[in-house]
Amino acid sequence: MIQGRARERAVIAGLIEEARASRGNALVIHGLPGVGKSTLLSDAVADAEDLRVLRTRGIESESPLAFAALHRLLRPVMSYTERLPEPQAHALKAAFGEIATESVDRFLIFLAALSLLAEAAEHQPVLAVIDDAQWLDDVSAAALLFVARRLDAERVAVLFAARDGDERQFDYGDLPALALAGVDEQTASELLAEHSGVVVPAEVTGELVRSTAGNPLALVELAGSLSPEQLAGTSGLPHHLPLTAGVERAFLDRCRRLPEHAQTWLLVAAADDAGQLTTVRQAAKSLGAGDDALDAVEQSGLLKVEDGKLKLRHPLVRSAVYGAATAYRRRQAHAALAQVLAQEPSPDRRVWHLAAAAEDDDEAVAAELDQVAERARSRGGHEAASAAWERAAELTLDAEAKARRLYEAAGSAWLAGQAARARALSDAAVALAGSPGLRADAVRRRARIEWNTGSLQLGHHMILQGARDVAQTDPVRAREMAMFAAALASFGGDSGIGITPVDVAVPPEAGAPAREHSFWHLLVGLHHVSRGEMEQGVPVLRAAFADGVSLENADQDLLPNLGIAALHLGDDEASLRYHNLLLARARGTGALIMVLYSLTRRSITDVATGNWDEARAGAAEALQLANGTGQRGLTASPLTLLALLDAFQNDDGYARHLAAADDVAANHPLGIVAGLTHDLRLWAKAVHSGQPEAAYHHLAQLELPLTRRLAAIDFFESAVAAGHQDEAANRLADLEEFAAATGNAWAAASTAHGRALLADNQADAEKLYQLALEHHGSSPRVFDRARTQLAYGRFLRRERRRVDARAQLQAAMDIFADLGAVRWEELAGQELRASGKTARKRDPSTAAILTPQELQVAGLVQQGMTNRDVAALLFLSPRTIDFHLRNVYVKLGISTRTELIRQHLGRTPAVVVGS
Repeated sequence: MIQGRARERAVIAGLIEEARASRGNALVIHGLPGVGKSTLLSDAVADAEDLRVLRTRGIESESPLAFAALHRLLRPVMSYTERLPEPQAHALKAAFGEIATESVDRFLIFLAALSLLAEAAEHQPVLAVIDDAQWLDDVSAAALLFVARRLDAERVAVLFAARDGDERQFDYGDLPALALAGVDEQTASELLAEHSGVVVPAEVTGELVRSTAGNPLALVELAGSLSPEQLAGTSGLPHHLPLTAGVERAFLDRCRRLPEHAQTWLLVAAADDAGQLTTVRQAAKSLGAGDDALDAVEQSGLLKVEDGKLKLRHPLVRSAVYGAATAYRRRQAHAALAQVLAQEPSPDRRVWHLAAAAEDDDEAVAAELDQVAERARSRGGHEAASAAWERAAELTLDAEAKARRLYEAAGSAWLAGQAARARALSDAAVALAGSPGLRADAVRRRARIEWNTGSLQLGHHMILQGARDVAQTDPVRAREMAMFAAALASFGGDSGIGITPVDVAVPPEAGAPAREHSFWHLLVGLHHVSRGEMEQGVPVLRAAFADGVSLENADQDLLPNLGIAALHLGDDEASLRYHNLLLARARGTGALIMVLYSLTRRSITDVATGNWDEARAGAAEALQLANGTGQRGLTASPLTLLALLDAFQNDDGYARHLAAADDVAANHPLGIVAGLTHDLRLWAKAVHSGQPEAAYHHLAQLELPLTRRLAAIDFFESAVAAGHQDEAANRLADLEEFAAATGNAWAAASTAHGRALLADNQADAEKLYQLALEHHGSSPRVFDRARTQLAYGRFLRRERRRVDARAQLQAAMDIFADLGAVRWEELAGQELRASGKTARKRDPSTAAILTPQELQVAGLVQQGMTNRDVAALLFLSPRTIDFHLRNVYVKLGISTRTELIRQHLGRTPAVVVGS
């Protein structure tokens, strides 16, 4: 029985009980070293006799080894990989080195880990226990956090223990946490008596608790180090009593009392990361420390041997012994371990020991680290790959080779979500790179980091200057970099550097690949867009679309920018085509970040075209994915889109989503999406206000032409109603030019709508409303059409043409009802009643009673997909899909998939499926 931890034990018991009831969750127990975290974990395991317990722990020296901790956790259930979707099974086996592969997306591995635990839990509830989480290798930590945030309906409990106050921290974010403090005096008294055999007076106990903050490990060590007289209170206590550092010193003192060869044996054990007795014994023997040394170490109580594995008395033993050793002795230990591992199938461990043993530049070891990095990258272990390349760079004398390795390290750090580290590594690579090509690539990477996580203008400055510098030696690189600069400028990122993108680059030869022509057309077209020259930009961007027709395998530099060009042109069909293609590829490969990007960009077009169920489902999925990455900045776009949809649909989530989006924008650099999310939040505030002057105030602050055009009808109506006709006319002139340049029916319709509001007489107004509706007939933007029908119906009613008004008002009301645009539906109803007709409300669609995720699941099941297929697409587990599907059945009053297929769900969110 653990003393003094009844409350904590009850919390853990509740977590395990929830897992038994298919309500999976996670808990992080954190506190200072020695406070009893590991003891609580062991207690939880003992109380979970009916659960399958999986265990792993972080090991400080193992942090460069990708997926090491995750592999230990999942090894007992790897037989269930046969039940996983083939891409997931392949990814997981590749991550663990069981099969070779060129590359695999890390989030597909994370999803496979979730699916594997879910499969194991189908047979028996699972308790996953992770100790010393602060020392997990980075990619294992990321995978386990991903799993912990997505357990939902699983019979899985995940229990972490992490140390506070350590240089390396476990960033668990929003997971439930339990802070473990010291014990009270009563518990301390019991501990002291148990471990000393002395009855300790209350005043001595109180002094020890105050001095150690009730740290159980410190109290236990004191029970053995203080004299019986000191514990009994008949002799004074020492002036300095151990807290964490003191406990570490106590372990070190115990080590130093050992014979020299035993200290050597213990240092080799501390330098090892696998705890294999055979390996450490051979390495120690090569340094003159034999089995008699092991016997002395065991007798000291600092280490014990169980089933061929070494177990240190406490993790502080490792840090105390290793930290106190000289650099020379540490290198000796690592060299001995590397020599032993040369005979074993552990190439990465051997190379890391070689790297730790190296003192100066060593090209041979650096070359082996290159191979370690390549293996880690192919398995999705970007953190480990980056660490290997960075260490290889440290061992490299040649400046160009060092720059190349730093460049690779920066790329892997960026893919691992380590933006600050990637920035520093890129800066170092740029400073050292001598060849124009490598320097340009390093600048491009550094600029990409900047425009995504820092200043859009600085990113623009970097990429354009880099393009100019490489233009003479590599026109292809220069052209691509200049295109990125033009794209940044089109979102308000012009740095004023004084370099024109189209002057830096040259057009490709006539026979050049289609990709080069597409980049050139995007460069020229987006440059015109950034300057407001739509008449010149439109035909060039459409030429880029034509180039792209043949680019079936367009890469992730080209395809997203084709989508951006379509957004700027207001070409809804092209925008959906490119973003759906990007989304299909991302889903097919399990590329979670690209799924998130595609969903948020596509949702902008879905909002514009009235596909609000799809937009909400996409934004909700993107938010869930963003939260799962632990990168809060990625939540800004989906939160903003949800707030905008809430405003349109009068949803209660508006205040929550908007406040969260504002908080993220205020506290996290958003880079290229900063301007877009800023404008969309203003649009949401304008729509939600319901007051013309307030709405006008917000909409007048929109900065990007793209968002001004999206919100055009809102701006015209609020400006005119609030008496700002001149401002409406100015904005209208811009939209007229855009409509003329693009030929977009929706733009022509919005222009006619605005002109009708500003018309001097009723005859002109009516003609303009009719012209707007004619254009709307060729546009997919149904909400805008309903807005015009409402405005026209109101106009007709006020002209006392009530019968004519009713048709327009009823049509508008029907569309508003379909979209869930509550306020506009009510306005249309009021106008209908004022026209003398009772508003005819349509029955709410089936889709209205389902959540966005339930709609997604239902729509995919209607396509004939299995729960496993749906789970793989949505980055969820099959049991979670089953949970949503059961909710759908209950809400619709059905019980089978056949009945679901027959249901009409309205405009269900489509999920684009990759091949």
